[in-house]
Amino acid sequence: MADQPSAYLPQALAIAVEAGKLLMPYFERRVGFEYKGGVDLVTEADTASEQLIVSRLRAAWPEHDIVGEEGTRDTHGGSFRWYIDPLDGTTNFAHGYPVFCVSMGLEREGELIAGIIYDPTRDELFAAARGSGATLNGRPIHVSTTATLSESILGTGFPSFKRHKNPNIHFYHQITLTSHGIRRAGSAALDLANVAAGRYDGYWEFNLNPWDTTAGVLLVQEAGGTVTRFDGSPFKVDSKETLASNTRIHEELIHCFREIFAGRNLKELPSLIAYRDKQ
Repeated sequence: MADQPSAYLPQALAIAVEAGKLLMPYFERRVGFEYKGGVDLVTEADTASEQLIVSRLRAAWPEHDIVGEEGTRDTHGGSFRWYIDPLDGTTNFAHGYPVFCVSMGLEREGELIAGIIYDPTRDELFAAARGSGATLNGRPIHVSTTATLSESILGTGFPSFKRHKNPNIHFYHQITLTSHGIRRAGSAALDLANVAAGRYDGYWEFNLNPWDTTAGVLLVQEAGGTVTRFDGSPFKVDSKETLASNTRIHEELIHCFREIFAGRNLKELPSLIAYRDKQ
C-alpha cells in the first residue's frame, strides 16, 4: 500500500546505496575540495551525490518535495517532503577519515515516516519506517539497556564553523565527568544511527538541520529510544536541540542539562598547575 510508510523503503534504500557507492571512488582518490565559510569543507562528491539522489527521487515520486543539504529546494507544498544529506561527515571525508554517510528522511504532513542512513565504508544500511521498527542490513536493531548515565557512552558533535559561538564545550566537559565516556565522530546521522543500534547509549548536539537529523531520529524512535529537546519538550523537524537516548537514561540526561544550563553542581576540571607540579 502506497500510504504505508514501509512502502517507500525499498526504492529509497536502493537510492541511498547507489549514492553511497558513488561517493567511494571520490573518497579513494581524495579529490580536491574547496572551502566554504572558513573551514566548512565542501567536496565535489557532495554535489554529485545530491544530484543523483534528487534525480532518482523526482523520477520515483515527482509529487514529493525535496530539501537537500547542498542547496536543493524543490518544494511546492506537497504532503511529502524528503530531507537529504548526500554526504554527512564532509570534513571527515575531505581529510580521508572513513566516517561519513548518506542520509535520507521522509516527512508526511509534519510526521517522520521513513529514514535511511547508508555508511558506504562499512556497507551498513540503516532503515526505519514509522510503526515497523528499525533495521541494520535487514536485521532488527534496538537501543541499549544501559540504565544509568555513569555507565553510558554517548556521542556529540561540534560545528566546523563558528565553534567559538557554540556552548557545547561546557556540556562536553560536564557530561564527560559524569558518564563512562564521550565520542565525537563527526557525523550526526551516524551518531543517531549508533544510538538506534545500541552502540551509544545517548547523543546530543546543538544547531543541527533537518537533513542532519530526520533519518536518525526516526531510527532511534523505532529502535525503542527517545528523542527530545534538551528540556524534554518534543523534538520537531526544525528543532535546533537534539537529545537522543535509549530512553532509560533520558530523564537523567534532561536533569543533567538542566543543571548545566543553571550553572549548578558543576564539576571542575583537574588543575593543570597541580598536574605540572607533580611531574
